[in-house]
Order: sequence, then structure tokens, then C-alpha cells
Amino acid sequence: MAADPYAVLGVKKDASQADIQKAYRRLAKKLHPDLNPGDKSAEERFKELSAAYDLLSDANKRAQFDRGEIDASGAERPTQHFYRDFGEGASSYANDSGFADLEGGDDILSRLFRGAGRAHARMRGADARYRLELDFLDSVNGGERQITLPDGASLDVKIPAGARDGQILRLRGKGGPGVGDGPPGDALIEIAVRSHRLFAREGDDIRLELPVSLSEAVLGAKVRVPTPSGAVTMTVPKGSNTGTALRLRGKGVRRADGGAGDELVTLKVVLPEKPDPELERFVAQWPAAYNPREAMEA
Repeated sequence: MAADPYAVLGVKKDASQADIQKAYRRLAKKLHPDLNPGDKSAEERFKELSAAYDLLSDANKRAQFDRGEIDASGAERPTQHFYRDFGEGASSYANDSGFADLEGGDDILSRLFRGAGRAHARMRGADARYRLELDFLDSVNGGERQITLPDGASLDVKIPAGARDGQILRLRGKGGPGVGDGPPGDALIEIAVRSHRLFAREGDDIRLELPVSLSEAVLGAKVRVPTPSGAVTMTVPKGSNTGTALRLRGKGVRRADGGAGDELVTLKVVLPEKPDPELERFVAQWPAAYNPREAMEA
């Protein structure tokens, strides 16, 4: 989100235009790229400073900002939330025409904004940051999504298969406009993946806890198992137990090299929720020769 222009210039909200210009000139002499060659931090601060001055030096823009009609980047504030809380840093100026009042005089700043100095005032636009929430399966399988920007425009985002929580997608040239003939910045989309009720991700593998009945565990069975790409049939080995781990190869997250992780299935033996008289009679006749806690009691 663009910083408060008053704070960037270090002036109060009731500052006069002369005070605003004076504050800008003082800071610009320190931060101008021609005076700080190769200093990326100074360049970014100068972009921020220029955007703040561009807004506050324009009486109409300043009044709109003070009334809350536009934000610090100069974009109209939308009536719906969308992703505006995540927008950041889009410069509202595309050239240096708003700085004509700085050309007068003979100090170094004036010279920078005239002639050859102005020809070098060419800077890349600021990057804009957004946050995009995805369902778990969309992050695993990929797809396309559209986000709405603070100014009401939309941006198409292609989600690669296997996108991770916290991953940053870069859309080149979709950020703030450059200064002078400078190129636009990029849009940086941070992915936030929602949790899933069945699946959990572990690297490129998917974990799943699969309930099975007592008879399926004891006698073995073929059961349907959900995977991110659809259900498949899996064999439960005879004599399986809670905690038995099975592997479905290639049913995990797709990788950039064309391969894929696995789905790791952990069995959980589940008895019927309602009492089963026949099962109770069978177990009552079952010899109690096996003690599963024997190792704990040793």
C-alpha cells in the first residue's frame, strides 16, 4: 500500500503549497538518482517522494485525497473491498510534467529537472503487490484466476500446478507506470493456500488419513481413495492396522520437471458408530491372547 504522502514529505496536513514544495526540494536533493548512482534504496525512496509530491502539489488531487476519494497512489477508492487492502506502491505519475515548478532557479535540483538532467530522469515504475487466496486443489492442479484491482480493473493470473503457500508470482509490466520513459513495474502476486478437509501437503507429497472398516482391515479389500486429480482404487492388504502407510505413486503434486510426488495414505480402522450385536458376539468369543500394550508394560 502506498505510504501517506504527508508522511513521506514530512509535512502536516495543513501545510501550505510552499511548504510542500520546500519539503520536496530538500528531500529530492538527497535522494535524486543522479546524485545517488547505483543506490537502489535511494531510487525507491525518490519514486515514493515523487509520487507523494505529484499528488499533494495538485490542488484537486490533494482535496480528493483529503476527502478519502482517492488513495495515496492516486487511484479511486473502490466501494467493494476486493484486493485493495493488498495493493502497494503503484506510482500515479507517468511523466515529469507535474514538476515544472521546480525548474526555476540555479541550484542543483533545478538543473536536474532541466535539459540533460531531465533526460536522465527515467526510472522504472514501482512494483504493485497483491494477495490471492486459493483453494488447496487449485494450488495443486493449477488454473487461471482473476483479481480485481483498486481502480476496478481486472488482472488475469495463471496459477502454475504445484503453487505453494507464500509463493510470489510475477506479472511483468503490470505494476505502476514508470517515470518519464521508464518501463512500468511488475505486479507481484502472493499466493495464500487454504487448508483442505482431507489433504495435507508435505513437499511434493500429499498426505491423507483413510478410514477403513474392521473387516476391510482384517480381510483386505479394494477401496476408493480420493486424490487431488480424482478418486482411484487402492488395495488394502490383509491384516492392515491403524497407522498402516500405503503409497500411491505419482498422485501427489506435479513438479516443473514433469514428474509428480506421491500420495501417502495412512489407514485408520474405524468401528461402526452404533453398537453392532453380531460384532460384539464375535469379539466376545475371540481368544484374548493378543495384548497390544505388552511392550508398554515391559
